Amino acid sequence: MILLRASLFNLYFYLLTFVLGLAGIAVRLFARDHALDFARFWVRLVLAGLRCICGIRVVVLGAENLPRAGAALVASQHQSAFDTLVWLTLVPRPSYVLKQELTRIPLFGPLLRPAGMIAVDRAAGAAALRGLLRETGAALKAGRQVVIFPEGTRVAAGERVKLHPGIVAIATHNRMPIIPVATDSGLRWGRRAFRKRAGVIHIVIGAPIPADTAKADILGRIEAGWRDGAQRIPVDKSVE
Repeated sequence: MILLRASLFNLYFYLLTFVLGLAGIAVRLFARDHALDFARFWVRLVLAGLRCICGIRVVVLGAENLPRAGAALVASQHQSAFDTLVWLTLVPRPSYVLKQELTRIPLFGPLLRPAGMIAVDRAAGAAALRGLLRETGAALKAGRQVVIFPEGTRVAAGERVKLHPGIVAIATHNRMPIIPVATDSGLRWGRRAFRKRAGVIHIVIGAPIPADTAKADILGRIEAGWRDGAQRIPVDKSVE
């Protein structure tokens, strides 16, 4: 049953993405100001398919820690492709920090920039950091919610990797508090996994880390926020 559901979902996902990707050409050419709304529409349909076909629901804890409007800096765990979708439904004007290669994906890649996403050339060294600070600063000043994955790649549930320091530079440069977010998405939609397991994906939004936190302490505070969030997630024996 899991394989059948996963197969149906992948068929639905790729057909949906192809059809809307074609429609996205018109958005990019004639309605660039609506690119974010278009992307949000696509994600809502993807998540609806995930719920109906695979039986995966989303539960958000700590939503009161997110601003209803205005600038925010979100530091989320990254266990699954799901994490790169869901923030389009959780905050009003997200700006993801993502790798530049994603902008080259056919059909949808060219929509990322018009939608306000921030692409980083990770091979550009110091120039990449300057560009990152410039673009995240502009997004925050425009009242957008910058979403960054400090792990830099998808990490299996329960594993830990060294965090990238870009989040520290962004927070201190813009004097912004950081909202740490824990998740268990990898238990349902694994890293590079074809199978999708029915159940609940939890997103736990922690209390903001103050803007005046010492640079040397920021990464540790993010990890502590993730650990605290993980403790709020109910143990699900169906995935053990």
